[in-house]
Amino acid sequence: MNFPIISRFIKSRDKPSNYYTASDYPFLFGPTTSGKSVNEYTAMQTTAVYSCVRILSEAIASLPLHLYRYKENGKERVYNHSLYRLLHDEPNSEMTSFVFRETLMSHLLIWGNAYAQVIRDGAGRVVELYPLLPNKIDVARDKSGEIYYTYTSYSEDNPKFKGYGTVILRRQDVLHIPGLGFDGLVGYSPIAMAKNAVGMIIACEEYGASFFANGANPGGVLEHPGVLKDPKKVRDSWNEVYRGTKNSHKVAVLEEGMKYQQIGIPPEEAQFLETRKFQINEIARLYRIPPHMIGDLEKSSFSNIEQQSLEFVKYTLDPWVIRWEQALQRSLLLPNEKKEYFIKLNVDGLLRGDYQSRMNGYSIGRQNGWLSTNDIRELEDMNPIPDAEGGNLYLINGNMTKLKDAGIFATAEKGNADSNNKDTQQENRRMQ
Repeated sequence: MNFPIISRFIKSRDKPSNYYTASDYPFLFGPTTSGKSVNEYTAMQTTAVYSCVRILSEAIASLPLHLYRYKENGKERVYNHSLYRLLHDEPNSEMTSFVFRETLMSHLLIWGNAYAQVIRDGAGRVVELYPLLPNKIDVARDKSGEIYYTYTSYSEDNPKFKGYGTVILRRQDVLHIPGLGFDGLVGYSPIAMAKNAVGMIIACEEYGASFFANGANPGGVLEHPGVLKDPKKVRDSWNEVYRGTKNSHKVAVLEEGMKYQQIGIPPEEAQFLETRKFQINEIARLYRIPPHMIGDLEKSSFSNIEQQSLEFVKYTLDPWVIRWEQALQRSLLLPNEKKEYFIKLNVDGLLRGDYQSRMNGYSIGRQNGWLSTNDIRELEDMNPIPDAEGGNLYLINGNMTKLKDAGIFATAEKGNADSNNKDTQQENRRMQ
C-alpha cells in the first residue's frame, strides 16, 4: 500500500545536481549557548584545546616518514626517489618536514581539513609542497564532475601566488587530507561541532579572571540609611579604593551610617573548579586524548599510564596515521607508481614499551628463530653486525623439535648404543 506513495515521492524529487560546493562549512563557527563566540583563534587560546592540538600535531610530525617499494618477500626503503627527500627532509625551501606536518595537522584538528599546494615538474613528479590555509579554500565540483579548489589569497602566505586574489587549483595540484565529514569530500571542524563545550571553557576562564581581578571577592551592596543624590559617585569611589587584587585586604571606612552587604555565590559553592575540570575532560574526549597527557593525573597511576599511552597510539594516533598515509599516496604518487611504492609513518617506536619489556620480547623472538641479531639492532636503531660474524643468523633452541620427529632421535641413539655394544662385545672376544 505504501509503494505508490514512495514512487510519487521519488518522482517529485529534484534530479541530483552536477555541481557541488562546500563553502558553507566554516560558518559553523560563531556564537554559543554560553554567549561566547568561538572560532579557530579563540579556541586555541584555551589551554585544553591548545594542549590537545599540540600533542597530536607534534606526534604526527615526529614520526619517521619513509617511502618504500614492494618486494617479492617484503619491502625496501627507497632513498633515490624525489618524494623521499620531500617527505623525510624538506617539502619546500622554507620548511622542514616536521614543521610542514605539524602545520597541516594543526589545520586538520582545528578546521577539519588540511591542504597543501603540490608543485610538479614537466613529467608530473612532485618537486615542492606548500601549506594552504583551510579558511581560504572552497572545494567545488564542476559540470563534468571534476573536483577543483578555489583559493583566495589576502596576504603573502604562499610564495607561489603572486599578488592577492583568487586562484583556481586542479585536483592534482592539491594535497587534501579531510577529517570526519558527511560527504567524504570535506571534513567538519571538531571545534565548530563542539563549539558549545569550547564556549563553556572560555566563559569559565573569563569568570575566573574577573573574579580574581575583583580581589577574589563576589559583588556586594552599599546600604545607606538615607537618600543618595549621586549613587554613581559613591559606587565609583568605592571601586576605585577597594576593588581589584592590588586593593585586597584594605580596611574599609564607611560614613553616614552606610553598611556593606556581600552578595553572590562563592566559586566553591558554584563548583567553579569542578566545572573547569569537567570542561577540560570534554576537550580531551573530543580529541580522544588520555587526560594524563594534558595534565589531569587524578585517575592515573604508575600501573596504568603506560597502558593509556599504548591505547593513545592504537586508538587515537593510528587512525590519523592511516588518514595521512592514504592521502599522501593518493595525491603524490603517479598512477604508474602506486602499484610499486607506498608511504608509511612508522609508529613502532611508540609501541615498544619500557626497556625490560623490549629486551624480554627480543629474547623470545631470538630464541624462537624469527628475529636475528641485526633485526633486533635495527629496531633499537643500532648499526648491524657483519654477516660474516653471524649478524643475520636465525637460531632456534636445540631442545625443540617437531612432534613427528620426536622418536627419530631416540631410535638413532638406541641404534648407536646397540652398535657400540656389539663392537665392544666383538672386541672382548678378540682379546680373549
